[in-house]
Amino acid sequence: MLFIACFIIVIIYLILIAWLNNGFNTIEDFKLQDLNPKTKFSVIIPFRNEAENLPNLLKSIQNLNYPNSHFEIILVDDESNDGSVEIIERLLKSKKIDFRIIDNTRASNSPKKDAITNAIKISKYDWVLTTDADCVLPKYWLDCYDEFIQTNDTITIAGPIRFTGQSSFFNRFQIIDALSLQGVTIGSFGIKKPFMCNGANFAYSKNIFKQVNGFDGNTNIASGDDIFLLQKLIKENSERVHFLKSEKAIVTTKVSENLKAYIQQRIRWASKSSHYKSWFPKLIGLLVLLINLIMASLIPFYLFDILSLKTIILLFLIKFSIDLLLIFKAARFYRQEPVLLSYVFVSLIYPFLTAYIAIISPFTAYKWKGRVFKK
Repeated sequence: MLFIACFIIVIIYLILIAWLNNGFNTIEDFKLQDLNPKTKFSVIIPFRNEAENLPNLLKSIQNLNYPNSHFEIILVDDESNDGSVEIIERLLKSKKIDFRIIDNTRASNSPKKDAITNAIKISKYDWVLTTDADCVLPKYWLDCYDEFIQTNDTITIAGPIRFTGQSSFFNRFQIIDALSLQGVTIGSFGIKKPFMCNGANFAYSKNIFKQVNGFDGNTNIASGDDIFLLQKLIKENSERVHFLKSEKAIVTTKVSENLKAYIQQRIRWASKSSHYKSWFPKLIGLLVLLINLIMASLIPFYLFDILSLKTIILLFLIKFSIDLLLIFKAARFYRQEPVLLSYVFVSLIYPFLTAYIAIISPFTAYKWKGRVFKK
């Protein structure tokens, strides 16, 4: 009976990932056509104590190919005390870049949502692009968004994120984990059921932001400036919600520094799941939890003679293979195929860590940017 239940869950999971894999293939790579730039952007970057990361971000801003007259940079200082503001002023003041630094005004339990909302209020242009202070922007970032907007009827665009780090097993583990999430993200857009995006590379019309009342209804949740807004925009007009699958639009960020930081990040992400209003992400979350609980239980099942070794190997290989198919596609798009050399070991460890985070998440506060937040 237990075998039948496990097998059914694994088969449902296989069907889901195969569906997402097909969705990944459905979204065509977007190619630049060298159109004349038309769209004007307000790029919003909240920051808190990012002195270490800001120089790389600011250098990438200076290297953007887009006309300076067609974008502004609004940096929102969320009570930094490490000299971040001075670094920005020193590195950008002499450049011909339209930038402003404003202080964040807190109005909710979510500092980041407050920061974005405050910036939008004073922004000049209709298209808002958000990113994070620990990111590096590609040279043709704004060109990609501009040409996509010119050639598509859209109100919001989710962009790709590449996670990088020094070579170590733990960092490769995180990159493979991120690739799986990016694969699912792109695949979900391809099957017309998007439910994830990343605020480090996210664009939307300011008019539509105001039309859906911004982050209203989700300000009690510290994070989720991206996912919950995406859900509102999908409800408003799902046909005009898109993913920008372009190599030249990939924003790069770092993996977590250590295991503790990684777990804190995943607890923060998991804290949003109970607030999803759509049934589809809740169903996927439940299915992923069940499949990882099954994988984490395979060794006890064998030791207590509940399932045969042949059955355990079969269940593992089914999940291993179907996951690899989607992750490989994401790795190829992000040009990170070498990390897949660690995929076997990651597959063995991942279910235990995922199950652990899922179990402790409902009862654990998380730390984010030096602050502690309750679920």
